[in-house]
Amino acid sequence: MNVPLTSKEVITQIQNLQQEGQSLKKKEVKQLYPDLMRSALYYYPSWQQAVEVSQTG
Repeated sequence: MNVPLTSKEVITQIQNLQQEGQSLKKKEVKQLYPDLMRSALYYYPSWQQAVEVSQTG
């Protein structure tokens, strides 16, 4: 599987989206940032968990 981002890049991008006030809804992120979603689901069991990790550390 082609994973365009590292796990650290996934977290950084989620944090950036959050800081910009962008939606973190799975459907919207999947549509607007498919590489981010694909990479997040490669490293984490769910999108929600990736978002939680980005908020805690």
